[in-house]
Amino acid sequence: MDRIERALERSRSERDRGSRAPADSVGPGARALKRIPSSTAVDPPAPLAAAGVEQESVRTRRVHVDPAAVRESGLLPANLAGVAGHGTKMLRAMIMQRMKQRGWNTLAVVSPGANEGKTFVAANLAIAIAADPNHTALLVDLDLKQPRVHSRFGVTPQAGVEECLAGRQPLSAALLGLEEYPGLVLLPCHAPVTQSSELIGSQRAVSLFRELKERYVNRFVIYDLPPMLAGDDAVVFAAHADAVLVVVGDNRTRRVELTRCLELLQHVPVLGTVLNGSTGKAGAPPPSR
Repeated sequence: MDRIERALERSRSERDRGSRAPADSVGPGARALKRIPSSTAVDPPAPLAAAGVEQESVRTRRVHVDPAAVRESGLLPANLAGVAGHGTKMLRAMIMQRMKQRGWNTLAVVSPGANEGKTFVAANLAIAIAADPNHTALLVDLDLKQPRVHSRFGVTPQAGVEECLAGRQPLSAALLGLEEYPGLVLLPCHAPVTQSSELIGSQRAVSLFRELKERYVNRFVIYDLPPMLAGDDAVVFAAHADAVLVVVGDNRTRRVELTRCLELLQHVPVLGTVLNGSTGKAGAPPPSR
C-alpha cells in the first residue's frame, strides 16, 4: 500500500470516529464534469438563521492588498463586478445551497495536478462568499509546500498557519483581515514546509481545524489544498473538511488523473467539479495565471 493509500485509510478512520451528516444526494451524479456558465444569473440562497454578521477578533491584523497583484492574479473585486463575477456568484449559490442543506461550513478545494487553477478558484469563491452581507469567509492556505494565497493578494504575512500547527504562534498572530475585502480573512502559509503531511495530521492540527470550523456560525471556511496526486497532504486533511470541490484545468487535466483523484475522494462528499480556464464560449471566466 503506497503512502497516499495509507493516508486515505487514516482519513477514513478519523472520519468514522467523528459525526457527519450523510452525503445523500451528493453522489456520483454530482461528480460529473460540468462547466458553470458565467452568464447565468442565480438568486442568492437564503441567509442563515443567526441574526447579524459576527466580526473578526480585534486582534486580527488588518492589511491592504496590492492592486497590481490582484489584477495579475485575476482575482475579483469586492463588488464582484464584471462577467467573471456572474459565474462566480452562480458557483457561490450552488455551493452554499448544498452545504447549508447539510449544516456544513468547511470546503476543501483541490485539483488532480499542479497549475490547474485551484488557488484561483478558491480565492475567488472566498471573495464571493465574503461579498454576501449575511456571511463571512476564511481562506486558509494548506498548500504548505508551495504556498501562494498571500502572493495572490500581494500581502506579506508575519506568521502563518504552519507556525500555528507547530505551536510556535497563536492563531491570532497569523490571521489577516483585508481592508479592500470586508468579510474576508486570510490564514496564509508564511513559508514552505517540508514535513507538511505530518504537520497536517498532528493532534494540534485537529484542534485548530475544529476551532476554525466552530468559531463563527455564519462563516464559510475555504481550504486551498495541494494537488491530490502530488503527495498525501490532501488525503490526510480529507477527514477535516465537510466537502470537497475539484478543479480541473481545460486542456491540462488528463482523464486518468481526474479518475484517480475521484477514487481517492470516494469516501469524502464531493460537491462537484469546476472546469477552469475554458475559452470555449465568450464570457467565460479567465484562466488562472
